[in-house]
Amino acid sequence: MRRIAATLALLLALTLGLAAGAAAAPDLDPYRGLGTWVDIYDDAQLKAPEATVARIQARGVRTIYLETANFKQSRDVVRPDRLSRLLDAAHARGIAVVAWYLPSFQAGGRDLRRSLAAINFRSASGEEFDSFALDIEWNGVRSVSLRNRRALALSRRLRAAVGPDYALGAIIPNPRGMELRRDYWRPFPYAELAGVYDVFVPMVYSTYRGDGPAVVARDVTRSMTILRTATGRPDVPVHLIGGLGDELSGAEARAFARLVVTLRPHGWSLYDFSVTAPSAWAALSGLGH
Repeated sequence: MRRIAATLALLLALTLGLAAGAAAAPDLDPYRGLGTWVDIYDDAQLKAPEATVARIQARGVRTIYLETANFKQSRDVVRPDRLSRLLDAAHARGIAVVAWYLPSFQAGGRDLRRSLAAINFRSASGEEFDSFALDIEWNGVRSVSLRNRRALALSRRLRAAVGPDYALGAIIPNPRGMELRRDYWRPFPYAELAGVYDVFVPMVYSTYRGDGPAVVARDVTRSMTILRTATGRPDVPVHLIGGLGDELSGAEARAFARLVVTLRPHGWSLYDFSVTAPSAWAALSGLGH
């Protein structure tokens, strides 16, 4: 009887441990479905955060990607009072908010401090961001090997600070673009970043290389293939940024929408809310969540 009881206790402990592990998985729901972007230069949107959130909700958006600062600013969090109001207004309407920060990868602790300032930010009513994404695109550190080391060191320190159950996103340059422009960032550390981040958010801005639906289809499809192979994770969660909202034609926006249906990324968006054209919103509406 004692042996049976001990076996049952062990099975119960294992079951509880597995359940706890499952519960600790990072929540990627903020990256799912339709998103939009607001940066610190969007003065009109940030002057009236509540009205901005109302307009965003009317577009069917699930998540706002909100810049809290970048390395060029004098403060760790820019306009905290307005960010607080936007965060409160978004959560009141059931909209998630992902904070993001652009680092310089220079020596020193500024990039980590400002990233953690966003993660630890609390609104006037105590709301916090639903996730944090690091904008890994600045190439001011000319040596790619040094840039990679610093980007990975910062990323790993971020992961150590937030723990394994906090969802972290990696905003990265267009994979297709990096493949073509060899002098920008090669090799890019896809596999190493995949060991730190839970979701990739590639800036697939096809209009930089041409016009028309075929260009959009080529860039987006190739970028997804690169991500799924270079990370070694065919099922890697991806939130696609399909381009600049004021540069995509209606036909190009519809092509991007068709690719969302075909490729089934975790989420999708255009950059940014202030400039996205009505034709682009029309193309993205009805894609589901």
